[in-house]
Amino acid sequence: MVDDRPAWARRMAAERAARDWSQRDAVKALRAHAPTELPGEESMIRQWKRWEAGAFPNDFYQPIIAATFGTVTHALFPAPSRRDGNGEILAASGMETLEIVSRLNRSDVNDATLDALRITADRLCSEYPFMPSAQLLIEGRQWLRRVVELHSKSLTLAQHREVLALSGWLALLVGCVEYDSGDRHAADATRRAALSIATEAENAEVAGWAHEMRAWFALTTGDYRGVISAAQAGTEVAGNHGVAVQLAGQEAKAWARLGDRRQVEVSLDRGRRLLEGMPHPENLDNHFVVDPAKFDFYSMDCYRLVGEDKLARNLAEEVLRAGTDFDGTERSPMRNAEARVTLGVTAAREGDLDQALIMGERALQGDRQSVPSLLMTSRELAAEVRKRYNAEPAAQDYLAHLRALGEEKPGFLPR
Repeated sequence: MVDDRPAWARRMAAERAARDWSQRDAVKALRAHAPTELPGEESMIRQWKRWEAGAFPNDFYQPIIAATFGTVTHALFPAPSRRDGNGEILAASGMETLEIVSRLNRSDVNDATLDALRITADRLCSEYPFMPSAQLLIEGRQWLRRVVELHSKSLTLAQHREVLALSGWLALLVGCVEYDSGDRHAADATRRAALSIATEAENAEVAGWAHEMRAWFALTTGDYRGVISAAQAGTEVAGNHGVAVQLAGQEAKAWARLGDRRQVEVSLDRGRRLLEGMPHPENLDNHFVVDPAKFDFYSMDCYRLVGEDKLARNLAEEVLRAGTDFDGTERSPMRNAEARVTLGVTAAREGDLDQALIMGERALQGDRQSVPSLLMTSRELAAEVRKRYNAEPAAQDYLAHLRALGEEKPGFLPR
């Protein structure tokens, strides 16, 4: 039988089931998160049944339902996209790449040129999930070099600050791709350069992301106390920018790996509250935008690690749904890979080796990968496989595949 309910209605039912709640239990939890008194119990249970059947909750109930399930409104009830991708970027800039470069070479640095550069940087950051890392690294470095050269031109104070900000964003992007590609030392040098630029420009957002990158580097190399230190340093400078949410997510991941469940919940709740109070992002593809679906991704990782398998599996399925178009095209291939690892871990714990290995191998097959992050999570699946199925030939094949991948990137072995 085909379930033709909206995705959010199916998720509400799945989230409730993952917690072993009846609909009456769900209404009780809903009341705990409501800012005002709700209608009577039987009335609310009827309302809940209507929601799960597909009746859309109003603006009052949407954030309360999201909070009940530990997520944010636009992760559960997605807002429509406000962009149409490259078409809007081209229309907004009015310039092709060759014209932008020509203007830079002529020192024709006016506001229109800077607008075109800003849009180009946004496009590059939006290509992060899709463009092959080698190609993105070449393009990112080329544009970074062009923008850095503008510092020697005659600029107004406002233009100088804009050029610094653009340099910072491009340096962050280049550093991320360098790290994805396995060049850990180059990535850290580029990250430090971005932080220096942010300090000079007094740009809290770029500075916050530079600290977030340090937290990410520490996480994938097993330095969990280093993650917490970097996340807290970033939080001090990030203010109310979206990066503060990601810093909370990285801190939660570190606490999960240290086994401190209480601090996991504290960090996730801090990030959720921050994100709930922010406007919905205009460009969800930009790597340096924290979209609501990304928060489910953080929570998935944490719940897998603390052994909440039903919640982790439910979130992994949601990450895959949100990260895949109707035609099967993957919008978020790197998130999807880690979601498949999560499904592999939960399958292994439930005694389903075949499904665990299918998910583990699929995670390793993506064209666009963040090797350090993928290795980190895949090793967690490997630990489950080794513990439960070490004598199985199929398990040994998967472990050998993962070992070979790790040998290609020895700098990312955990400490």
